[in-house]
Amino acid sequence: MNKKALAILMRARMRPNHLTNFALSPISNELNQILSNSHGNRSSENGEHHAMEHGKEKLNHQRSFEVVRESMHSVISMNKTEVGDSVLNEFLEGYCSLSFENRRKLLLTLAKEYDLNRAQVRELIKQYLGLQPPGSEAQSGGVEDEGFLSTFYRIERNLRHSLKPVYETLFERLNTHPEGLKFLTIIRADILSILTEGNIASLRALDSYLKEKLTTWLSPAALELHQITWDDPASLLEKIVFYEAVHPISNLIDLKRRLGVGRRCFGYFHSAIPREPLIFIEVALLKNTAETIQEVLWDNPPIAESEATCALFYSISSTQPGLAGINLGKFLIKRVITLVKIDMPHISVFATLSPIPGFMQWLLSKLASQLKLAKAEDISRSSADRSRLTFYENILEPEEERALIDSSGDLASGKSGMEIMLNLLTPTTHEWSNSDKLLSALKLPLMRLCARYLLQEKKRGKALDSVANFHLQNGAMVQRINWMADQSEKGLKQSAGIMVNYVYRPENIEEYAQSYFSKGHIHSSYDVKRYIQLALENESKGSL
Repeated sequence: MNKKALAILMRARMRPNHLTNFALSPISNELNQILSNSHGNRSSENGEHHAMEHGKEKLNHQRSFEVVRESMHSVISMNKTEVGDSVLNEFLEGYCSLSFENRRKLLLTLAKEYDLNRAQVRELIKQYLGLQPPGSEAQSGGVEDEGFLSTFYRIERNLRHSLKPVYETLFERLNTHPEGLKFLTIIRADILSILTEGNIASLRALDSYLKEKLTTWLSPAALELHQITWDDPASLLEKIVFYEAVHPISNLIDLKRRLGVGRRCFGYFHSAIPREPLIFIEVALLKNTAETIQEVLWDNPPIAESEATCALFYSISSTQPGLAGINLGKFLIKRVITLVKIDMPHISVFATLSPIPGFMQWLLSKLASQLKLAKAEDISRSSADRSRLTFYENILEPEEERALIDSSGDLASGKSGMEIMLNLLTPTTHEWSNSDKLLSALKLPLMRLCARYLLQEKKRGKALDSVANFHLQNGAMVQRINWMADQSEKGLKQSAGIMVNYVYRPENIEEYAQSYFSKGHIHSSYDVKRYIQLALENESKGSL
């Protein structure tokens, strides 16, 4: 595929995997049912014919499932020396031919019927607990009896073996196949898709085990870092366009700019999945840390690379849904920092310009819940009553509330500042972003609440925002939040246009990552902390 074909592909907005994905989705099955129903309206004779055809098709599907199931059993049960590429190929091809529902059925069979033997585990534990610990008084003279210890070693070895599920054999044998690693990511993507429908314990255990295996097989030592340039094959560049998840590549000129002077793109590759990055990161070389995505994507012409002092990571995208939850990005960022420091010693700042995907969802939910509490207690006007309600919180400062009430005009109405804010931010038209007066009134409360969301709102002791959690666990700090940094539809919907700079200080990465992992501590600059401190100071003054 040449670059001209790539340009045509981009202009046509084609997605090469759409037909494959659609064919495997439950929606396609529903569509086929609708089509068969519509055909059935033609005549009773045609209806009988279609019924017969439908019966044959259902029988063929059942036979196909049984064939693939038997093929899977053969891969698991055959001796290691008997399992060649032909046996593995049969299972790979058979699995890929299954409908989504049959894949679901097969994976549930794998999870339940090829799990570990719990009766054996219980028996071994019973035997182990029945032994007298080494060095106990029951042993004569306190001298270690090698024969006695060998019993421990034997049971411990058998116990380790019995705690491995039978489906481990399938995973390990598939991994020996040239296409096996890619295939295992497809299987895990299917498992994750099924788990969105409901939490099935056996399937969750299967997923956990496969995730552990993939994490081991995709260790940093097994991955190759490659700088992606305009000179790479068009088939690889097509994948960069297809998988870019943060800031879509709009056309061929945009792609060329992202791979040109003042820009870098690095990807992690594995020998078992050639010509396709597992994850890639886009970097802009700038004089200063960018405050808006517009200056990164539309900076034309870029500065001379010798003048750059900042390497800005503005997009990181994973290409394999089946690798979700496996933090390849952590190693990628560290490797890129090391490489850039070697190639360009004049670069001293390593930062990101990141989206805040969960901010608006959290804020709108917070506003709605607080207004519901206020309405239930009829306290929208009574500060005295407010203070007695345990769960009520006016998340706006008095001056912020007054500014919103004065600026809302005809765009939104409400009895309080919170109600006005909710009514302004809920519509998808984002009309507030076109009003200078409303922008001025919303800036302080939104920036302050965004700082609170990033630094204080947590889930299981870690940052609630997924992107924040990713960078913080990798050793970054929250450096700055930027007003109206992404004015696209997506940016306004996710975070009211606000973006955040995370900074990676090479000398502090491990320390920051460890304190976040062990204590949930989030390192941030004084400027970001100031938003929180001002709110706390105002709260303490109000209570005096």
